Amino acid sequence: MTSAPPLTLTVADDVRALAPHFTHLAVEARGLSGGPSDERSSVLLDDAVRRLSARLGGRPPHEHPHIAAWRAAYSAFGAKPSRTRNSAEALARRALADGALPRINLLVDVYNAVSVAHLVPVGGEDADRIQGGMRLVRAVGDEPFETAAGGEPAVEHPEPGEVVWLDDAGVTCRRWNWRQGVRTRLTKESTRALFLLERLDPMPLDDLRAAGAELAEQLSRLSPGAEIVVRDPA
Repeated sequence: MTSAPPLTLTVADDVRALAPHFTHLAVEARGLSGGPSDERSSVLLDDAVRRLSARLGGRPPHEHPHIAAWRAAYSAFGAKPSRTRNSAEALARRALADGALPRINLLVDVYNAVSVAHLVPVGGEDADRIQGGMRLVRAVGDEPFETAAGGEPAVEHPEPGEVVWLDDAGVTCRRWNWRQGVRTRLTKESTRALFLLERLDPMPLDDLRAAGAELAEQLSRLSPGAEIVVRDPA
């Protein structure tokens, strides 16, 4: 299998100024065996819910120090964290309320399980659909974000100053890690992926590395022979 060059990932200075201790870890994978949710991914999701409950010890997710840090970061760029929750908090709340996590597809299930088990935001992008490099910036406000409204394709724009991930074609994820766009999301047919795990203080870097290692291990188990590279926190 010929290795593709790694995707470039950059964080703008004004985002660094907003959250000086922000760190992301990337996992790149090629030759994945995607597909619909199955018993293997269901086991991972159910185990993640159990691990989440043990980690929280009866506390609501927003009282966990890492989630509290994300709420503060959201407030710093003008988002209301009680309305637009970071992805880890949103998944954790759903898991506790429903007693289970949704089944989406094999690849999404795997990274959702890691996100909930470690209480860390994790996103997955179809690397074949990414155009150019990925950048974390504060939006101007005219960048296109492809989404769906009422089941129909739609284009939105972020608020000026909103923290977003984007590539050369537009926004891939709004409000840092709140909502992913449809253009680059992972599907049952995806075979090449970029996963981003994001942390703020006080989450230790070694905990972020552990989450990335677990994601890489689970991807290897589900896709024997896949080429998986874990890039150290940046």
